[in-house]
Amino acid sequence: MQQRIEILRKKKLVGKCIRMSFSVNRTIELWQSFMPELKKIKNNIGHELYSVEIYSSKFFENFNSDAEFDKWAAIEVNDFNIVPDDMQTIIIPDGLYVVFLHKGPASEGEKSYQYIFGSWLPDSEYLLDNRPHFAVMGEKYKNDDPDSEEELWIPVKKK
Repeated sequence: MQQRIEILRKKKLVGKCIRMSFSVNRTIELWQSFMPELKKIKNNIGHELYSVEIYSSKFFENFNSDAEFDKWAAIEVNDFNIVPDDMQTIIIPDGLYVVFLHKGPASEGEKSYQYIFGSWLPDSEYLLDNRPHFAVMGEKYKNDDPDSEEELWIPVKKK
């Protein structure tokens, strides 16, 4: 699986957020709520969509599929001067990320995450950092198509 290390510059996003867990996954509900409203966002930068997860600082220490986290469906914007009434803002702060290219259906994303957290991260010179995790879905993203591609951004820091 291809990966690279990136220093992310702060990103401002506008979108919708839902509280969920891995056992009660509400991702489809979130995106079905967000996509019809996307056209209301007038100050977006590009067309890439962001799927952002905000986990508690202890979330991965004792993994529990029932533990809740915040998940966002969002798009990057220039500023927060115009935010549709039914949407919220989030800032992804500056920081170091390892970026993986997931190729294949979105439904097989678990395989990529299993590799990242089960093999790559433990064998790397990095530790997981407590900042937002996110996926970037650009023009090559095709949901459950075998030819789909998306970037998985995992926050890290040097060991």
